[in-house]
Amino acid sequence: MSDLYIQTDLNDLPDARGYFGEFGGRFVPETIIPALDELEAAYNDAMADPVFHHELSHLQRTYTGRPTPVSYARRLSEALGGARIYLKREDLAHTGAHKINNALGQGLLAKRMGKRRIIAETGAGQHGVGTATAMALLGLECHVYMGTVDIRRQQPNVFRMRLLGAEVIPVESGSRTLKDAINEAMRDWVTNVETTFYLLGSALGPHPYPKMVRDFQSVIGAEAREQIQTLTGQLPDACIACVGGGSNAIGLFHAFRADENTELIGVEAGGHGIDSKQHAARFADLDISRPGILHGTRSYVMQNEDGQIMETHSVSAGLDYPSVGPEHAHLRQLERAYYTMATDDEALEAFQVLSKLEGIIPALESAHAIAEAIKRAPTMPQDSVLLVNLSGRGDKDLDTVIGLL
Repeated sequence: MSDLYIQTDLNDLPDARGYFGEFGGRFVPETIIPALDELEAAYNDAMADPVFHHELSHLQRTYTGRPTPVSYARRLSEALGGARIYLKREDLAHTGAHKINNALGQGLLAKRMGKRRIIAETGAGQHGVGTATAMALLGLECHVYMGTVDIRRQQPNVFRMRLLGAEVIPVESGSRTLKDAINEAMRDWVTNVETTFYLLGSALGPHPYPKMVRDFQSVIGAEAREQIQTLTGQLPDACIACVGGGSNAIGLFHAFRADENTELIGVEAGGHGIDSKQHAARFADLDISRPGILHGTRSYVMQNEDGQIMETHSVSAGLDYPSVGPEHAHLRQLERAYYTMATDDEALEAFQVLSKLEGIIPALESAHAIAEAIKRAPTMPQDSVLLVNLSGRGDKDLDTVIGLL
């Protein structure tokens, strides 16, 4: 791989205003606009600087452990029949998930801008751990907002963040999950905008965050596209990834956007099922999910008749979010990507199946993508290829799974 880990040349979206079609944009207090302009200018400057690319790619190779491999899931494929299943192993990246890709990229950008105080939000804790890790490496002050519900179900990651020197700030408002952690992080940023860099963890928020996070995560798809052709002699028939805010999925999908014969499949959190209304399947339940504005961007948002944000549910903290990144909304509208969902029970079953058949314990978020592969592979010819983004490892979820099983 070259130093150009950031893939920015596959399309010209977002536009200059930060829109992917009718989704995206900036819907924030006026006080934040200068900070967003500063961030966008600094990012564009960094993208034009070979020194920045070299520093990031050097850290990705020598610190993160990239490229992560693509593994053939032989026993799972044979058990299901049909398509051959391959896994993009982001669980093998340092810290155990894809989140480190974006954390390192934004961390280097913050240091380049002279920002010493970094704030972040986290749900499953992996973005918090990735940010705390990168800030320890770069010598920057780190504060992570996390809902108390997520703190309770992600204790190993809370301890890791504190061990790495980050301050974990509990959030008691609202549903006490990812949505509320983002709310509090944005309030902090508004108050301390001149001295603070907000290291947003998913491909959402006001422009330029959806583009910036996608670009830093595009290394996933760039590597996987080359690796899968080396292994199989062909492009995948389908790429599958779980979708909360959507950073791991857009990171995988981006390299395959122009490949019309490769289906792009995002898997949302079906929770207790659509009829229960206790889920986070934004595209699967259009009775309560429609275009709206949340956290500074226009996308699909789960809301009641009065436009109030609805509470969500998922067994996986990282998918427990009422909106989705604007580029995913655009891909769905174009019918370039297809979005489905897996319930808690299906994800738990996939969690166990992959563990027993492949010796790989996936994150509960990633287990949603595995659940879709389990459904889909038997319906496909044996010469077809499914590429699944295994976005993280499951150590962090063992307490949750032990309690449920």
